[in-house]
Amino acid sequence: MSDSNDDSGTTVRIQLHGLDAQTVAVAPGTTVQVSYVAGGKAALVTPDAPGPRPAPPPVRDGRRPAGPRPPGPTVGSPNIVSAPQQFNTHDLFVDLRPIVDQALFCKVEGMNFAGSVKLKAAAAMVEAAEIAGQLNPWSIIVESSSGNLGVALAMVSANRGYRFICVTDDRCNPQTRRLMETYGAEVHVISTPHPETGLLGARLEHLRELCDRNPDTVWLNQYENPANAGAHYATTAPAIARAFPALEVLFVGAGTTGTLMGNARWFKQYRPDVRVVAIDVEGSVSFGGPAAPRHIPGLGMGMTPPALDRSLVDDVVMVPETETLRMCQRLAMRGFLFGGSTGTVVAGAAGWLARHARPDTPAVTLAPDQGERYLDTVYAPAWREEHYGTAGHLSRPHRLPDAGAAVPPPPSEE
Repeated sequence: MSDSNDDSGTTVRIQLHGLDAQTVAVAPGTTVQVSYVAGGKAALVTPDAPGPRPAPPPVRDGRRPAGPRPPGPTVGSPNIVSAPQQFNTHDLFVDLRPIVDQALFCKVEGMNFAGSVKLKAAAAMVEAAEIAGQLNPWSIIVESSSGNLGVALAMVSANRGYRFICVTDDRCNPQTRRLMETYGAEVHVISTPHPETGLLGARLEHLRELCDRNPDTVWLNQYENPANAGAHYATTAPAIARAFPALEVLFVGAGTTGTLMGNARWFKQYRPDVRVVAIDVEGSVSFGGPAAPRHIPGLGMGMTPPALDRSLVDDVVMVPETETLRMCQRLAMRGFLFGGSTGTVVAGAAGWLARHARPDTPAVTLAPDQGERYLDTVYAPAWREEHYGTAGHLSRPHRLPDAGAAVPPPPSEE
């Protein structure tokens, strides 16, 4: 808050700094009360008559009472939640220019209690099912997931009091399975692919059998549920547009395409000048490419995603998983430990920008999750060797010389 004298000399002009700054004029010596409402906006509540400040009300529930604050640094209101899905970070971006030499910014989506972008879809689908009357206290939520959505649904189900069964396959990270089980979920791991539709087809077949056997099961069906894309239409896309009003290109990874479709539909409606580029992994058939084995969960599909509307996508980039590994290590060597999907989208986005854009073209991509769940896979040399052979060999980590080791002489000038 700052003040300046009015020309008349009888009032003081006070400027309130917030998302929407405003200026008011009050008489000198007047005490004003400022309220910070949702979103950090500042508003003048009332100019009180001059006089001594009243004593603050007693502290209750351990929180600071309303009213004037004592001198000292200003601290925002605490973010208090009663359910884990109530907290998410919408405005955190990583500037990747020092790493990829392009004006690429990465929206971090894993800073929440579920650890991934899938929290938005999970919370939205459960809430939609509750509103529609599909869930009751004895319902069993079932879903097919390669990992992150399973963790998010396990967490939301535990909070809402529902049983949850996740049908996954052997590509799911062991740590991810343990996370789901810690939340009380039951995890069914499919290891034998369907002869025509692969592991995803086998997972869906097993899931349908579960629903046929138990009438209490409720399949949220992330592949066709409109709440999946709707969550990103309502939150993710507007947040990106607010942060980057001059945005030219948006890169979104394609899995079930819920994140892709929600963002693409919003930008085509409100910012049609922004190009939307889908990032997929080689071996996925989502955009008509040939099927091939894939080892990193997250992106890609073994069938055409039911939610995909190809008319909303301006271009598609296919990324080999070996490029995913290299980009993940490249980011980690700069202190950013991201998951496999992030390595894929950053590698694809950087390549597309190098071919089609200026170095200063403003672009954004999304980081679906963090890298801790991939320490035994993407970041493990033995796992890379097993699945990719010599192509999985990456640069060795930097090591300091052993203490007491002889220092080699400087190179000869000859």
